[in-house]
This record gives sequence, C-alpha cells and structure tokens, in this order.
Amino acid sequence: MASEGATIAIVEPGDGDDTSASIEAALRRRDHDAALALCARQHGAAIGRLCMALVGSQADAEDLTQETLLAAHDAFDSWRGEGSIRAWLFAIARRKCARHLETRTTGRARLELLRDEPAGPNPADAAQVMSAVFDRQLAARARKALAEIRPSEREALVLRYAGGLSFREVAAACGIDEAAARKRVSRAHARLRAQLDPEAETTTETNGRSDR
Repeated sequence: MASEGATIAIVEPGDGDDTSASIEAALRRRDHDAALALCARQHGAAIGRLCMALVGSQADAEDLTQETLLAAHDAFDSWRGEGSIRAWLFAIARRKCARHLETRTTGRARLELLRDEPAGPNPADAAQVMSAVFDRQLAARARKALAEIRPSEREALVLRYAGGLSFREVAAACGIDEAAARKRVSRAHARLRAQLDPEAETTTETNGRSDR
C-alpha cells in the first residue's frame, strides 16, 4: 500500500508499456497499488514536466509529482471513468502546484517583512518554458512573459503544450468546457506572442480589452 513517505519511481514510458486501459482495469478490480505503479510509469514523467513548467523548480517539481501520485492513490475510489486518466492526474497536479505557488508567494512576502526591506520585483515564479518551443536566447523573456499571463490562461497553455493534453482534456483538468479551454489557450498564446513579438502587442492588447 502506498504511504505518504514513500517515493514512487518515475520513468519515461516505453513503446511496450501498459496503456490507460490497464490502469482503468486495475481500478475496476480495486487494485490501487497496481494502478498507482502504472500511473507512475505512464504519466509520472509528464506530470513532472507539467509541474516544472508551472513552478519553475526541478526539486519542487519532483516533490509535487510524488504528492500528485500519492493524492491520486488516495482518490482512486472517486474515479468514475469520465474523461482520460491523464487529464484527471493533471488536474490533481495543477491544484497541487497552485497551492504550492500560493504558499511560496506568502512565504516570500513574510520574509520581506522580516527583513524590513522594500519588496523588489517578484521573480518569475511561474514558468520554465519548454526549450523545444522557444529558442534559448528568448528563454528569459519567455519566462517573464509567461509569468505575466493570467494564471488561468497560463495553466491552460501549459497543460496544452507542456502536458500534451487535447483541448477536451485541458477542459476536464481545468473544470471548464472545451470551448472555454480553447479560448483560454488562444488568449494565452496571443498574450505570450505579444510579449515576445512587439509588433503583435497592439493587436493583442486590443483583443485583451475586448475579452474583459
């Protein structure tokens, strides 16, 4: 049985690994430990990349991946087979990351008060941008730009591109409908492009005002 202090092995899935059908079969027979092992094998690495994109720290991402999988193990009885297991796991990871960022921001604010120093610019908490998407020379600008996107839109963008979810799965992970998921990703993409491409800024700002 999985325990809170346990460390779950995370590996990249291979071509011959079990599919989500095997996870669902394990859940139907209430073999939660087997389902957990399969989730770690099939989706653990992707959850880790998602957490890394959301919190920007490899060490924190690894801890959050473990927390996500353990939380999933505890919640397996609530799985109803609606949507994909991947989207369900990513929804748990998203909530874990959001709470982590909130706690980290609060902790930093308290430290600033203790130091009795003026608060400086807040570092970009949010995003380690996927190196495959942006050129390395744009990485610093991209992190800053991604940090300035609305949190709900940033999450949708990361789920779509870092997590590799379909729009339907993004919708399930965020608790919204598919049309809203598409809109969030589109807005986030436009805002990010405006930050990185000055020529697109005017158009994006106009669209952003009309969306409010």
